[in-house]
This record gives sequence, C-alpha cells and structure tokens, in this order.
Amino acid sequence: HVQLVESGGGLVEPGGSLRLSCVASGDSIDACVLGWYRQAPGKGRECVSSISEDGTTKYADAVKGRFTTHQDTAKTTHFLQMTKLLPEDTAVYTCSADCTAFVGCGRDQYWGQGTQVTVS
Repeated sequence: HVQLVESGGGLVEPGGSLRLSCVASGDSIDACVLGWYRQAPGKGRECVSSISEDGTTKYADAVKGRFTTHQDTAKTTHFLQMTKLLPEDTAVYTCSADCTAFVGCGRDQYWGQGTQVTVS
C-alpha cells in the first residue's frame, strides 16, 4: 500500500517562491512515476508535473520555465520548486503516484491530502 504526504504550502507574494515536498512509502515506490496536481476554485484538477524513475519530467504549459520537479536519491521524496509565482497559481496542490501505467499525468492510483498555495 502506497502512502503520500505533502507539505510546504502557504501564502506568498506574486513573484515569490515556494518549495513543496512529498514523502512516499510503499511497495516499489522507487519505480513509480511521481507527480503533482493542482485544483483552483471553480476549475478542474490539472496535472502540473511528473518525474519518472529515470528522471524524465513532464510539465504543464502554464508552469514551464517557472516550476521544476526533482526527487531524492532514494526516490521516496519528490519536490516541486515553484518560482515567479502568479495569482493564477493559487490552488490546492496534491502529490500523486502512478505505480501501474508508469506514464504520469494520467490516471494516478495514489494521492496525498493536498496543501494550499495562495499567491496574493
């Protein structure tokens, strides 16, 4: 069973930075594709980024050049480094794991509880 716990959200001024962390545990978690999603009020859930076992990354067009994702050497913790934040980035951010299809930004099987990011 896979468990994900994210942290690092908060209130930040436009143009500022935040770093989100996600600690994962479970069977073969190091082989999973690890992602970040967000959902703003009145909008659907959006995939922000993913990182695979070999380090391959994906990013939503809206965050390219501003956000980066990486993972620790054990591949049990992954991060979302957010810079040049905009009010439009305000959302609940949730980390995820795709441990079956291994594609990311698809139908992930496991989810964290979410952390609020407010840019104002």
